[in-house]
Amino acid sequence: MANIALRFARLGRPFLGAAARNLTSWAAVGTIVALTGFGPEHWFAAAFKYVDLPERRLTPGWLDIRSLIVLVGVSIVVADFLVRTHRQRAAAGPASADASVVATPSNSRSSRVQTDDGPRMSASLLAPPPALPDRPSIVVLPFVNMSGDAEQEYFSDGISEDIITDLSKISSLFVIARNSAFAYKNQAVNVPQVCRDLGVRFAREGSIRKSGNRVRVTAQLIDGATGGHVWAERYDRDLTDIFEVQDDVTRQIVWALKVTLSEAEKMNVARGGARNVLAHDKVLKGRELMILKKDRPTFEKWMACFRSAVELDPDYSDAYAGLSLGYSMDHTNRWSDHPELSLGEATRLADTAIAKDETNPLAHFAAALAAMGRKDYPRWKEENKKALALNPNFAPATVGLANLHVFAGEPMKGVPLIEKAMRLDPTVRGQYLHFLGTAYLVAGDYETAAKMFRDRIVANPDTDLSRALLASALGRLGRTDEARRVWRELQAINPRYSLIDHVDRLPFKNPADAENIIEGVRMAGLP
Repeated sequence: MANIALRFARLGRPFLGAAARNLTSWAAVGTIVALTGFGPEHWFAAAFKYVDLPERRLTPGWLDIRSLIVLVGVSIVVADFLVRTHRQRAAAGPASADASVVATPSNSRSSRVQTDDGPRMSASLLAPPPALPDRPSIVVLPFVNMSGDAEQEYFSDGISEDIITDLSKISSLFVIARNSAFAYKNQAVNVPQVCRDLGVRFAREGSIRKSGNRVRVTAQLIDGATGGHVWAERYDRDLTDIFEVQDDVTRQIVWALKVTLSEAEKMNVARGGARNVLAHDKVLKGRELMILKKDRPTFEKWMACFRSAVELDPDYSDAYAGLSLGYSMDHTNRWSDHPELSLGEATRLADTAIAKDETNPLAHFAAALAAMGRKDYPRWKEENKKALALNPNFAPATVGLANLHVFAGEPMKGVPLIEKAMRLDPTVRGQYLHFLGTAYLVAGDYETAAKMFRDRIVANPDTDLSRALLASALGRLGRTDEARRVWRELQAINPRYSLIDHVDRLPFKNPADAENIIEGVRMAGLP
């Protein structure tokens, strides 16, 4: 960029003349830049290299191509800045989804279930930019879908998620979770700013164009400190080679960051799971549907996708894990005709997923989620630990282990784990504030619990459970007026809310911990 600035200084005078003479060419070049999938720095480097070629006779004498390149670059940077500023000012409106007991997978191959806070604010608006980790750090931004078909979003998103998972398995890397990476989806991003917001050094961005049985992938690794490209590649392959492309992108990033893998990590990162392209495609569609909407018709659609994947590839661990997660969610939400049977099915399918691939972290997480529903604390702990051993950057499993401590009566052991998950997933911190509030509430630190729940409500104004737990903390603190105001807000959001029913569904090992929450509400004089 310093080189470009120098050229800009030398060519300052002819800018306006070049623009006036070449408006048509300016528009054409801008369109090409937009369609390439590469950032301005990479395109400029290629363009200046082209200008230095001896075949300058290919360029019309009247076209000052250097001026044109710099003018286009300045225009793109200014437009990008204005767009991002406008979007930040209009940042995320009221969120909608409430926190669930355990965070759902945010960087896993088989599920993109979210219990996030709806539209998200930029990380920079939520908290001061975090410090860089003590190891190489990266955010894998979602691939841009260049297929011209919105229905192909599931494919480009799914490939991005697969790469996040592969990199997350490397203990010497710090990898931002899927939820936070995808907070920048469909935005004109400034990569150095994104890296500062998330507290990472590098970013992977790119695009995917899928057409029939062919796929074109462009990928580049960018140094967030300088904005320069560390590595870039374009792949034009048959769709059947998509696994090879994913593996190569992962290998190239590991090589570029000079990361040394242990022997176990070499085996773990090597492609497992999907072998059948059609089965993999079904799993990608199932993922998309899992976050699209939480209701019975959509639940049946995503379960049908995972069942089709199993039929196409009976050894596909991720498909069984997806089914297991679906049944665990059904047990909570009562979508099917017989939800009382769902926990048994969730456990059986998680066991099958593990049997098909015991190195699949999502399979172990699915087993942990089913164990949580059954209040099987030893297995809940064991399976979460296995998931984290296989994927040290797995934020949902980190929270799952934290919540085990909270609900088993050791809440302060869960706090550092929740804070670690927040660092991995910084742009959706609202859901983690709920988990922190619960931990402090169970620990009897009602002042801190109340602060966490208040911040959670700011991030997610429609939450009911966080308001109920805030009312309990306020009751313990003797702040009855505020507790009653919070309860009125809760009833306006959910007139049929029952705290006793909700707390009864939480997996407390000691019934006294659940009773203490209800007692706090009674102390505020609330029903």
